[in-house]
Amino acid sequence: MVATDLKYENEVPFKLGVVGHFGLAVRSPKKSAGWFQRVLGLRKEFEFDNGIAVGNDNVTIALFKGRPAPKTFDHMSFHLPNMLILRKALAHLKRHRVIIEDPGREIGPEGPGSKNMGIWFCDPDGYRWELSVQGVAEEMVKRA
Repeated sequence: MVATDLKYENEVPFKLGVVGHFGLAVRSPKKSAGWFQRVLGLRKEFEFDNGIAVGNDNVTIALFKGRPAPKTFDHMSFHLPNMLILRKALAHLKRHRVIIEDPGREIGPEGPGSKNMGIWFCDPDGYRWELSVQGVAEEMVKRA
């Protein structure tokens, strides 16, 4: 952390908490909600005009009827507890015919030099998602 980071941290009278919810424009909220339920295990939380909210104890995703705009952000990442669960997630995604990035090398570091390992994929509306495990790359290298 650089000195200017500390300056702003000390000046702001609050700290952001867990993500409450975020919204995405999708072609069909009903179809998208079904995908998020089947593929990511989210539950339907409630319906609203032109949309459906799906989520779990960690996050809610509000799916609004509209024109999808997947280029508005690069991706959203969710942490998983360990590599065993990440591998199970990969197998689950493949069973649901989700297109995974980097075929044959699906699980990889989040970036050059990163200790975090992840997999990346897109939903039917083109939004990019990541499932990752934090701080495991060194451990994996030691096992190799």
